[in-house]
Amino acid sequence: MSEQSITVTVAYGSTKHNITLTTHDETGPFVKDLSDALTAATGVPQTSQKIIFKGKSLKDMEERLTSYGVKEGCKLMMIGKRNSPEEEAELKKLKDIEKSVEQTAKKLEKVGGELTGLKNGFLAKDLQVEALGKLDHRVKTAAEQLMKTLEQIDALSVPENFSDCRLKKKGLVKTVQGFLAECDKIEACISDHLSKIQSKNLALAD
Repeated sequence: MSEQSITVTVAYGSTKHNITLTTHDETGPFVKDLSDALTAATGVPQTSQKIIFKGKSLKDMEERLTSYGVKEGCKLMMIGKRNSPEEEAELKKLKDIEKSVEQTAKKLEKVGGELTGLKNGFLAKDLQVEALGKLDHRVKTAAEQLMKTLEQIDALSVPENFSDCRLKKKGLVKTVQGFLAECDKIEACISDHLSKIQSKNLALAD
């Protein structure tokens, strides 16, 4: 399927933004695609945007731009407020937390990879017990970090009208809980593999 590209100019305040949208669909991009691009360009959240073309508001996000008559080179206008500086400050806190969660997630991924290697016999049997102990310690450390992060998110009191913040906070909690479940899974795998090694060692000792 060939790529379809469309560039439109959107005036926001005294600034004009040239927005290029690319899609693999022959019928072209959706209003939502334009809205997302405008959020990235202007910082105005989708919920606060009003995109206007030829005096008509592009309300339906799931509608194609073409159905509103928007095509290559068209000029549109957007009105809407960026988040308040207070909300932006809260969003920045959440983004910082998100970065630390991503780092912990990478550590977890590494542990998962090393554990798979161990199970596939990439390490001599007599060294596996010690290696598993170290992996277990790393998972527990990651889980502790994630629990602290949850407490940190919980401690952020977000006002009712900060809808973007509330959404981000909710999503972040869900993500952290997902990684905590992953920690449990890896810990269970480690202890399972450990008991297999130990029972084999016992059998050999007999």
